[in-house]
Amino acid sequence: MLLRKAVPVLALTIAAVLAAPATAAAAPAPAITTTNTTTTGADGATGRTSTATVDSGLRALADANPVIVVGGLSGFAAVYGPLAARLRADGYRVWVYELPNLGLGDIAASASGLRGFVGQVRSAAGGAKVDLVAHSEGGLVSRYYIKNLGGGDAVGRYISLGTPQYGTYVANIVAFLGLGSCAGVVACQQMTIGSSFLTALNAGDDTPGPVRWTTVRTWQDELVRPVDNATLADGATNVLIQSSCPLRVVGHLGLVLDGTTYTVIRQALRDAAIRPDCLAL
Repeated sequence: MLLRKAVPVLALTIAAVLAAPATAAAAPAPAITTTNTTTTGADGATGRTSTATVDSGLRALADANPVIVVGGLSGFAAVYGPLAARLRADGYRVWVYELPNLGLGDIAASASGLRGFVGQVRSAAGGAKVDLVAHSEGGLVSRYYIKNLGGGDAVGRYISLGTPQYGTYVANIVAFLGLGSCAGVVACQQMTIGSSFLTALNAGDDTPGPVRWTTVRTWQDELVRPVDNATLADGATNVLIQSSCPLRVVGHLGLVLDGTTYTVIRQALRDAAIRPDCLAL
């Protein structure tokens, strides 16, 4: 059974491991310990900011919300090290939330874990709210937390990267391998188009509460098909990388590592106009 569950996520896991940095790009502060999560603290625990030279028009304010990077399916915390390092270099206090059991289980359960994690980060950082930068399944975990677990009062900004907000046909692909419905992986079943989970999550307002909502997607996303299922309605800012940068090639995992995508993330965190830098590394 374990082998069967590993099949639909094996390719992404291998890509994640290959992309993981050998060491953290910034010295972490003491990590927050939570059950079934891996956390990465930042020097933001003491309120200090990086002195790295960055575009002054995009430098984070000293009192900016702490940022939680929410991982996706099979997304080890180390995969998000480069993104966390970019954010720290801009002066943000950053933590990484690795989904319990690498996101294979119930999305609602992962959201419950996120609620506890957010509470600990807010306590450690002394901030009234946090901003969430969520990759893939992490965007659904974050949305469930905001909509159903009281997260609207704790989250200032929500930025999703390649999240199948309305499901993905790829979640059904293992049926062609004769492994049944997503090989029994609950989260995969919940991300199928038309699933009961997504029907409930998308009922009513897509973007509840005072949260500022942004989604980012790419034409080359090999795991979210159709790619427009990564958008939200009801006032969200939906960004397609290739609308501004038609020659930019960015895959699903690439949304975490790509420089152009990062320019969108930091503009959204500053409530700035979204103008992707097509040449960013």
